[in-house]
Amino acid sequence: MAGAGAALAACGSSGPGGDSNSGGKAGTASYWFLTGQPGEGIRQTAAERFNKANPNNKLEFTAFENDAYKQKIKTAIGAGQAPTLIWGWGGGGLKSYVDAGQVEDLTGWFGENAAVKDRLFPSSFGPATVGGKIYAMPCETVQPIVLYYNKKVFEKAGAQPPQSFEEMMALVPTFKSKGIIPYSLAGKARWTNMMWLEFLLDRIGGPEVFQSVFDGQKDAWSNPAVLDMLTKIQQMVKDGAFGKGFSSVDAADNADQALLYTGKAAMMLHGGWTYGSMKNDGGDFVSGGNLGWMNFPPVTGGKGDPTNTVGNPGQYLAISSKATAEQKETAKKFFTSGVLDADETKAWINDGGSVPVAKGTEAILGASPDAAFLKYVYDTSVNAKVFAQSWDQALSPTAAEALLDNIAKLFQQQVSPQQWVTNMNQVIGK
Repeated sequence: MAGAGAALAACGSSGPGGDSNSGGKAGTASYWFLTGQPGEGIRQTAAERFNKANPNNKLEFTAFENDAYKQKIKTAIGAGQAPTLIWGWGGGGLKSYVDAGQVEDLTGWFGENAAVKDRLFPSSFGPATVGGKIYAMPCETVQPIVLYYNKKVFEKAGAQPPQSFEEMMALVPTFKSKGIIPYSLAGKARWTNMMWLEFLLDRIGGPEVFQSVFDGQKDAWSNPAVLDMLTKIQQMVKDGAFGKGFSSVDAADNADQALLYTGKAAMMLHGGWTYGSMKNDGGDFVSGGNLGWMNFPPVTGGKGDPTNTVGNPGQYLAISSKATAEQKETAKKFFTSGVLDADETKAWINDGGSVPVAKGTEAILGASPDAAFLKYVYDTSVNAKVFAQSWDQALSPTAAEALLDNIAKLFQQQVSPQQWVTNMNQVIGK
């Protein structure tokens, strides 16, 4: 979601373009990743540490700004000149690489290296899996979507955190009667609305419903759980659950977060990444203990497991099928000894303020000033039966654009639930 720009830096690059067939020793593997601190520094330091320990299996790394990277990696893969290590978000993008035969099947390798797989969150492997086979190594951090609430607002209203979706809806008139927006929502940004659909569909129909969409099954959106979810969303809008002017609230300037920490809204469904910005911008809202958080509660009679979550289960490293045998060996050695080693894991926690997708970090997380929230993110992520990837990342770019467009129309009451289903069925598999 970062801005546009050109390639920013070529860090430690010893060959021309960093593609799989660039110069250097036979075992040198090319690796492209994103700029922007603290992530860029953590990635670079991890690669340098690996190079120092493996002089005969080095990584040649290059950093690109977000949008420039997306374009360059797409072009390189299309030309059969991808870097050895392909950094990405898994899901729809990875599936397109798999369909084109551009990435290695790692299922057997993970079977032979069970210890590597066992030290990562099981839920992080969902977006790395296509057709039941693993095509990427989960790496970096996890960011589930969280239901936040303002404890002070709840206390003043004499309300308790909701334990079911029905209780969530029952709180709407309670807060409206006091002039408080029940749920802060930056409706100007379409993807923020999407988080409500993701959780509701899981809680009503279970993860299999969206999985069938991802798998490209014909008319998968016609599942009755989808109509139920869409109907509930439009009822929330009609009931004023998001306030009257939610469609003009902008996520780009964190206006939705401000409504929560100033007490103008009672709750907010948003990504784990908003914790840090609320801590920075909200005065003593976080440090004073007024921020509460929880997983999205169950829907009565729903099929979804209440431990399930949605969001970003991790980032991913695939291996180019066009790389040489030596380069592939270097990449796999990096998976074994470099990715999320002890130093990198600490860096993501202490410098990045995030939870790595590695198990066994409770002690480091517990020493953080944000220990309570980080432990919640860790527990939610590691215990989730299913950690569903954000829909706009899981689907192809074509289907994702149609999804976001129809979600905006749904919240504005411009399409009926049935029209929404019809529109979305038309782009399944595209």
